[in-house]
Amino acid sequence: MKFEKIGNVFLVIRNGANIKQDKVTDGYPITRIETIADGTVDLNRVGYASIHDESFSEFYLQENDILMSHINSVSHLGKVALVNQIYEKVIHGMNLLCLKADVSIINPMYSFYYFKSPIFRSKIKRITKKSVNQASFNISNLKDIEIPLPPLPDQLHIANLLSKAENLIAQRKESIRLLDEFLKSTFLEMFGDPVRNDKGWDVKIFGEFVERITKGESPKWQGFDYLDSGVRFITSENVLWGSVDLQKAKFIHEDFHNKLKRSQLKENDLLVNLVGASVGRSSLCPKEALPANINQAVAAITLNPELINAVYVMHLFINQSFQRLLLGNVVEAARANLSLSDLRNLKFPVPPLVLQTQFAQIVEKTEALKTQYQQSLQELENLYGSLSQKAFRGELGVKESVK
Repeated sequence: MKFEKIGNVFLVIRNGANIKQDKVTDGYPITRIETIADGTVDLNRVGYASIHDESFSEFYLQENDILMSHINSVSHLGKVALVNQIYEKVIHGMNLLCLKADVSIINPMYSFYYFKSPIFRSKIKRITKKSVNQASFNISNLKDIEIPLPPLPDQLHIANLLSKAENLIAQRKESIRLLDEFLKSTFLEMFGDPVRNDKGWDVKIFGEFVERITKGESPKWQGFDYLDSGVRFITSENVLWGSVDLQKAKFIHEDFHNKLKRSQLKENDLLVNLVGASVGRSSLCPKEALPANINQAVAAITLNPELINAVYVMHLFINQSFQRLLLGNVVEAARANLSLSDLRNLKFPVPPLVLQTQFAQIVEKTEALKTQYQQSLQELENLYGSLSQKAFRGELGVKESVK
């Protein structure tokens, strides 16, 4: 495959207009680093400077322009967005590069997908200069990076193929999001707002339903260190909204786990983050996480299954309205924190157990479907990665397709 330097296939590679943005919200929008944070040009994340005249007309974004972050944290450096279907005047601002493709040589969408590829991102790392708070690369070094350049029809085929795979990924993510929304709406339909308690359920003290409430200990055991395998050690980073992230795995020695008997986890223990920015985030401990232990930033609550359904309680805890009630107990110190006493003394509505069980059955079926979608999403993301690698190494046949 033919390769060409980026500087030879883009007619323009430049920084944006040097405009001091203010807190005003009038005039033409001006791009900033946050504008492309999600990989698209987000006009809800722009700046303003009360510019109404045409003094910056040469910096207006045009269709198929590519915006690239060249001053940012290392992980976001080189992030790109393709200008597409923007029907208003938007000024290209500082700290984002604008690249205008020579369309007689390179397809803009093809180059956009190349810039998103791990191959290109690895090349960006080689020209990155790090400072204390951020990293950057300069235009000259960017221009010297080579880009694979198959014939234009092949470029279009590759771009369409990757676009189709990307759209399928977006659809699958949307399906997962809608399942989450379905459970939220089902909870409200069955139980009402848990703070207003508009269905008039009995209000009781949370501690009445608790068999055990504890938190982890600070790992001060002599010789303690995280291991590559062993007993799973769950921190607040693992406890998400309604799920436990088992990918960010930490492990401890079995001897240490046995020493910390009080905080050993059981299936369906309610996990609640007690400290920091994620305070109040809650989930149930899944069977596949066991054996497991927790650190001091996480509470583990074993509920009495004859009195309360753990699935109902978990969805109560992650309900936005109930979260505001829960976080009303947060102590604002150097780090926000909840205490075990705060949790034990919570007042909350308790619907009939049979209704809680019905909801748990709906959750079980929905989560099973969600698992299928998540597996499909992983397969699609793997397919996209494989197609991208093949495409930019010249290994992708022009007849390959995504179904």
